[in-house]
Amino acid sequence: MRFKLFVLFFLPILVHASPGFYAPWGKDADLEYKPGGGVENQVPQERSIAVRTAEHIIRFHQNVLSPVDGPRSHFRPSSSAYMMQSMQKHGFIKGFLMGCDRLMRENSDEWVYRKIEENGKLYKYDPPR
Repeated sequence: MRFKLFVLFFLPILVHASPGFYAPWGKDADLEYKPGGGVENQVPQERSIAVRTAEHIIRFHQNVLSPVDGPRSHFRPSSSAYMMQSMQKHGFIKGFLMGCDRLMRENSDEWVYRKIEENGKLYKYDPPR
């Protein structure tokens, strides 16, 4: 009787079961540092007016405001470049939210990011995905 219960209920579950764990961070090949964030390999897409307007605002920040205040980002690419790249890749809304999330993580605390050395200084490497 127990064997029939096993065959009736548990065997179909075992036959159709899928692996229970997938690594959320991807393959080790994705962890390599590519200078420029690998943006040069992307195919240019038609951008919305919101993305183009945001790009102009971010470029104004990068070219006018940031040189006066000095570099403060602990990440590579910097947070403004990250927001621009994520908006170009994912669209305005998702890219803006990704950029805001990145700005909230912008601090000098130790974190779980990969580190890269640039000009003798360690930076956290976190490109948009």
